[in-house]
Amino acid sequence: MQTDKKDIRALTKEQIRDFFVANGDKAFRGNQVYEWLWQKNAHTFDDMTNVSKETRAMLEANFVINHIKVDTMQRSSDGTVKNAVRLHDDLVVESVLIPTEKRTTACVSSQVGCSLDCEFCATARLKRMRNLQPDEIYDQVAAIDAESRLYYGHPLSNIVFMGMGEPLMNYPNVMKAIDKITSPEGLGISPKRITVSTSGVSKMIKKMADDEVKFKLAVSLHSAIEEIRNEIMPFTKNFPLTELREALEYWYKKTKSKVTYEYVVWKGINDDKKSIDALVKFCKYVPCKVNLIEYNPIDDGMFQQATEQAINDYISALEKNKIVVKVRRSRGKDIGAACGQLANKS
Repeated sequence: MQTDKKDIRALTKEQIRDFFVANGDKAFRGNQVYEWLWQKNAHTFDDMTNVSKETRAMLEANFVINHIKVDTMQRSSDGTVKNAVRLHDDLVVESVLIPTEKRTTACVSSQVGCSLDCEFCATARLKRMRNLQPDEIYDQVAAIDAESRLYYGHPLSNIVFMGMGEPLMNYPNVMKAIDKITSPEGLGISPKRITVSTSGVSKMIKKMADDEVKFKLAVSLHSAIEEIRNEIMPFTKNFPLTELREALEYWYKKTKSKVTYEYVVWKGINDDKKSIDALVKFCKYVPCKVNLIEYNPIDDGMFQQATEQAINDYISALEKNKIVVKVRRSRGKDIGAACGQLANKS
């Protein structure tokens, strides 16, 4: 529902304290409200049970809480949970809970639609409608944390920014959201358990390094051959592999944090020896690991899952060169719940 009132979660704690002082109340009331907004994840002012009715009415008269709403939640036979998240302006994004034996991971969105044009991605077929606000990103994580506790009996353990959108094209809001997620006044999740995945926006990778971020970096690489990468991810013509390499070397020099390469092998596109050799060479520039990702076809077009033999050829070459490699099998196939750039159509 559209409203002219300001979203109270756009205010800092100090601004909320100042609001109460300006309205003849005590500053500590702002601390109480701030705690309800973030740590206790209040959806409405009426949820704030230790705040007087008069105070809640005053807040209601001046502000809104533009909280997300989980419109539909689908649970896969493998335990994966996909949320269709409705925003205050009726736009919808997706987030996914991915469980394993030891942990649960939240895959969250950073934009409605996407700024980029990766040929293999369902999200890229949607135009970018807007960036998500910090609270909208935070709410996705809080919702999945609640689902993790409900279905798996423990809090959320990891977060990946691999949902809809390119996180580095919404950098200020993503950073603000991560600040809240990691704060003791928010969800208190360690930044070391957060991974931000980019399609390779070189200058923003350098900015992250300069900002001394503590979270991890993943890069959707998919080919270390310029011509192939440009064909499947046309926007990368503006971010050539030489620039990406330089940015990643800068990242590692500043942060000493390994890079994860997300890499899908497609039949007839990057399943040959030349592509394998190029990836091995690229991996030697900075300390890294490789996630080979099983692809969920979004149609009957050019992007089809590679053979098991092609995957094994990649594994053998990487391991022979002492590069850590893991195969990420697609989760939630029965509900189309793959994350981000690899998401199926709903």
